[in-house]
Amino acid sequence: MIEALFWLALALIAYAYAGYPLLLALQARLRPRPTVVRPWQPTVSVVLAVHEGVAEIPLKLANLRALDYPHDRIRFVVVSDGSAGATVALLQREAAADPRLHVLIVAQRRGKSACLADAVAVADGEVLLFTDVRQRIEPDALTRLTAALADPTVGAASGELGFESDHGGYGRGIDAYWRYETWLRRLESASGSLVGVTGALYAARREAIGAIPPDLILDDMWIPLGVAARGYRVIAVPQARAWDRPSDDPRRERARKRRTLAGNYQLIASWPALARPGGHPLWFRLWSHKFLRLAVPALLALALCMNCLLWPQGGIYRVALAAQAAAYALALAGFASASAMRLAPVRLCAVFVQLNVYAVLGLLDFLRGRSSAIWQPDSLPGGAQS
Repeated sequence: MIEALFWLALALIAYAYAGYPLLLALQARLRPRPTVVRPWQPTVSVVLAVHEGVAEIPLKLANLRALDYPHDRIRFVVVSDGSAGATVALLQREAAADPRLHVLIVAQRRGKSACLADAVAVADGEVLLFTDVRQRIEPDALTRLTAALADPTVGAASGELGFESDHGGYGRGIDAYWRYETWLRRLESASGSLVGVTGALYAARREAIGAIPPDLILDDMWIPLGVAARGYRVIAVPQARAWDRPSDDPRRERARKRRTLAGNYQLIASWPALARPGGHPLWFRLWSHKFLRLAVPALLALALCMNCLLWPQGGIYRVALAAQAAAYALALAGFASASAMRLAPVRLCAVFVQLNVYAVLGLLDFLRGRSSAIWQPDSLPGGAQS
């Protein structure tokens, strides 16, 4: 029984991070799901929710106005979520200078998903483009997304997020993890549908978007999963690019990641059918990509405990225990020394361990009711939040 539990734990961990991608790669090769891409220029409403960000908002609006898309077919809906007077005055000036810009001022701060629901209610474009305030979008991104949406089977198309600079250390570890996630999303797209999109840049058919609850943490999963539930595909468009700055602040990244992981538990609680076999068209992918990873901390603990009990048997069990001890030692070295984080093995082990610690903390946050749809004050540089 001890041996069975040890190997089962290792097998599930391996499947979560390697087996599932290999399964997708095989499916994409044997049963590919290509997208019919052709030029299409529907009316588009760009949806943006902001809280503060006097320095960020003008740059973002300039970036959106510079998109390579017919000016008479694109409009902008910006919701100010309880921002102070300076931000409100800025948005009002911008709206007065651009008739395509519609601003909604919300006095009481409610959170992003509530603002997105308000914006979707007034947006009149055939396609809605969702974005955040900080990231820079490449000029041709919207054109590439609408070209993918020209395929009638596609209901939502996600852009791809890259990082503009390398901060080294912790930021590089997060960047490596994000590259892995990007690769996994490409495989999901090639073989069917994504289970989540890049919140900084994605487009969806207006008709495919359902109701958005006001207290969501993971709107960038809820919305595309709703699109998929209506029979559409959700795909990735790697050529549609947005750029961000990698985080090199572990405290900020910890708060962000804990909140995101708590959002996964909230998602299951709010939409239980997602976790039930057959309850959603993408239930198997959700379990393989998202929900199984929530169990990895417990599986790691189980593997370590069973491995300790198996130590007297020698052979492969002693090698396995030594490998686990080495990986945790590298992670501890990364936690203790910023210079050690510059070494790739240290960086990867440290980030892997931290992400699994955050999964546990995210569960505790959710159970204690500490997870919130409200952005944290230090979530973005310069006070801008989105």
